Amino acid sequence: MLNFLPGPIKALFAFLFYTVNTLFWLCPIIVFSLFKALIPLPLWQKVFSYLLDQMASNWVAVNTFNQKLFSKTEFVVSGLENLNMQDWYLVLSNHQSWVDILVLQRLLHGRIPFLKFFLKKELIYVPFLGLAWWALDFPFMKRYSQSFLKKHPELKGKDIETTRKACEKFKHKPVSVMNFIEGTRFTRAKHDKQQAKFQYLLRPKAGGIAFVLEAMGEHLTKVVNVTILYPQGIPSFLDFISGRVKKVVVAIDTIPIESHMIGDYYNDKQFKIGFQKWVNQLWLEKDETLKAMNQQHGEQYASQDPLAVKKSL
Repeated sequence: MLNFLPGPIKALFAFLFYTVNTLFWLCPIIVFSLFKALIPLPLWQKVFSYLLDQMASNWVAVNTFNQKLFSKTEFVVSGLENLNMQDWYLVLSNHQSWVDILVLQRLLHGRIPFLKFFLKKELIYVPFLGLAWWALDFPFMKRYSQSFLKKHPELKGKDIETTRKACEKFKHKPVSVMNFIEGTRFTRAKHDKQQAKFQYLLRPKAGGIAFVLEAMGEHLTKVVNVTILYPQGIPSFLDFISGRVKKVVVAIDTIPIESHMIGDYYNDKQFKIGFQKWVNQLWLEKDETLKAMNQQHGEQYASQDPLAVKKSL
């Protein structure tokens, strides 16, 4: 395609392509979001939801075409064969770069329902975007801190109840909910500060996904555990759109959601301990997976520290 162009030129054209594509689909999404908000009939709501999801899916498809047009990144992927569009998924992944989102959207597009992120309830008031997120059925959650609940004990459990009601729309419509449970992108500084027992990961935060599973447990059937490795080092968005990322390695593991994964994380001490053990074990296994992937695919970059950021880029 156009990957023969100089890096800065590719970056410029790719960025313009992303911008035009986003604006092209954002406009009808906003218009249909208004229609959905103004016509509260259940049938119309369902029709608009499917139309809006298709628009968002088309946005991802065009972004993927943009990537293929300007770069020759090799994707080495395993586990896609276990996915389908009819299941309800909780997607978990390690987080190193904003490129992770582009990688996830590209690889999971058309294989699972459109990826949605849990958002704080307050974000619904963001001009235009809040309306679009609501119309696209992004689940909004209401979280009360432990200190707030001590002052207002009458509200205990209300946050879960509010979030659960917001998720009732997913009873009959498959959904994929995305969560980066490390809470932030991996960097050497953050890794060293945590003194974590993981070589390639930050400590996982169990509370967030425990909340999601408690609120949506009856609507979710499987966990999609995604492990992403950039053998050259962690890239920036500019690296990616410049075509400097030569290879991305991704391992996908599908795990059934079982009853022991769902419970009251904040009030049931035994469940909390058990859930934290499960999440930590999941992350230890992911760390071993990253180690094996790096040994297999990172030989050409073996002289680099595996935690280093894109020296070869």
